[in-house]
Amino acid sequence: MRIRRHAVLALAAATAAMSFLSTAWARTPQAAEDLNPEAASGVQARQIVRAPHFMMVSANPLATMAGDEMLRRGGSAVDAAIATQLVLNLVEPQSSGIGGGAFMVLYSAKDGRIQTYDSRETAPAAARPDRFLDAEGKPLPFAQAVNNGMSVGVPGLLRGLELAHKAHGVLPWADLFQPAIRLAEQGFAVSPRLHALLAGNKALPAQAAAAAYFYAPDGAAWPVGHVLKNPEFASTLRAVAAQGADAFYQGDIARDIVAAVHGHAVPGDLSLADLAGYRALARDPVCGAYRGYQLCGMGPPSSGPIAVLQMLGALEQFPMGRYAPGSAQAVHYFSEAGRLAFADRDFYVADPGFVRVPVRAMLDPAYLRARGGLIQPDRSMKVALPGDPEGKLLSLGRDNALELPSTSHLVAVDGSGNALSMTTTIESEFGSKIFVRGFLLNNEMTDFSSSFKDPEGRLVANRIEPGKRPRSAMAPMIVLRDGKPYLLVGSPGGSAIINYVAKTLVGVLDWNLDIQAAIALPNMGSRNKETELEKGTPLEALAPELERMGHPVRITDFPSGIHGIVIDGSGLQGGADPRREGLAAGG
Repeated sequence: MRIRRHAVLALAAATAAMSFLSTAWARTPQAAEDLNPEAASGVQARQIVRAPHFMMVSANPLATMAGDEMLRRGGSAVDAAIATQLVLNLVEPQSSGIGGGAFMVLYSAKDGRIQTYDSRETAPAAARPDRFLDAEGKPLPFAQAVNNGMSVGVPGLLRGLELAHKAHGVLPWADLFQPAIRLAEQGFAVSPRLHALLAGNKALPAQAAAAAYFYAPDGAAWPVGHVLKNPEFASTLRAVAAQGADAFYQGDIARDIVAAVHGHAVPGDLSLADLAGYRALARDPVCGAYRGYQLCGMGPPSSGPIAVLQMLGALEQFPMGRYAPGSAQAVHYFSEAGRLAFADRDFYVADPGFVRVPVRAMLDPAYLRARGGLIQPDRSMKVALPGDPEGKLLSLGRDNALELPSTSHLVAVDGSGNALSMTTTIESEFGSKIFVRGFLLNNEMTDFSSSFKDPEGRLVANRIEPGKRPRSAMAPMIVLRDGKPYLLVGSPGGSAIINYVAKTLVGVLDWNLDIQAAIALPNMGSRNKETELEKGTPLEALAPELERMGHPVRITDFPSGIHGIVIDGSGLQGGADPRREGLAAGG
């Protein structure tokens, strides 16, 4: 009876809202979320890695080995993640670092529970809701909004790492900084991916401080193999290693950050008080069930795990295990579920400190079955309308965030059974391009909706407000089987993160693939626009059949960076995305 009631309510809401939503969809300025936040840089085959006791997987071999060093010394998963992250900042600067933020999902073997840590950036106290609107009230083009001081939010990463370390660290805080300090001082070889992104980025060399570090005197990107040293970053890390995160948020480093933001040609409003007042937060996870497993991830301000759980909740009534990976049926059902999840995401999810997010209602199994019931077996809905889980849809405006996070992801399991999944970001490729003290600052402010009202005057949940955290698509997740960690997964990739993570989960849980094979599956899905198929994969051949089913098809590069670990009776199995430079290692 309850299921039927939800179905009726969902249908009634959709019917009542149809006229308003169709108009709003057409009139709301669309962000370029379907663009790739980082360019593709080739594919290299990866083999599954097995280990009996502990494992580290990240986007760069040098970073993975830093975490592996900590695990071999008896460090915790949190210790390993911190050492790995600091090296990622150095060797993969386009994606994450101490000038940005992260979401961490942690299973504590001692407590038998999952905790999440929110070190998402916050809006400066002086931020106004019209920040990215032009004189006529229209959203600025993304290129104008991103590469300047106005795009910089208050960095949160170090506060979050410190908070997690105080609760779950084993090794001394200062020890975790040593691999990154060594590499910064002795130098590291520029990787093929870093070279490709430097060579292809036109905005980064326009920033003098960044150009002096990332490019040769003649303006050329440093070639592959060039030994790049960063003594400024080493000095920054030494200060934080010795004094804790306070060294970053107060004193000379903080003053230099603020000066760099205010000294840009388009200055921002980040203040010393903003930095000093930043707080990372420990939050409860959001969890849901799928095929007998419990899946937990970061809650709002992230929309990622909610959307993944909504997709799986809609798919659970269909026999996905019978649809072969790479088949038109598999792509059809997966894409339709994505349309439904993204439709809800655009209206309901924002910082829970400012907006009441109806998480429980959005993940109610009956609501999700009703949403999944809208999927037709042989015809695409093309554009899904949002559901109305709490009867408040008509009071909300649709988000049009310029969300293109340049991001990284790592997973770790230590010898004590603690498990960690963390997604970390500075937003667009090379962030704001503002380079200070050896690291880049984020452009996270462009993850807010560029408009604070929709064309009908309804306030957007993810509008800019002082101190608020922008909505994210990052989806670090841990899957539990019989109450114990079974699968850890996450990915970079802007809003496509949601589809990358969901694809990998379906690959393991429905198609019984090993973690490496599931990660390597061609990327697919819909963000409630086209049905996207990864370029250069067998999925391209499905386009005509999908188009006959009504799917608007787009073939595109899909440079995900999925990393995962499966824990089973035989030990640990690690997988790294062949589309990037990741490495799994363990012992």
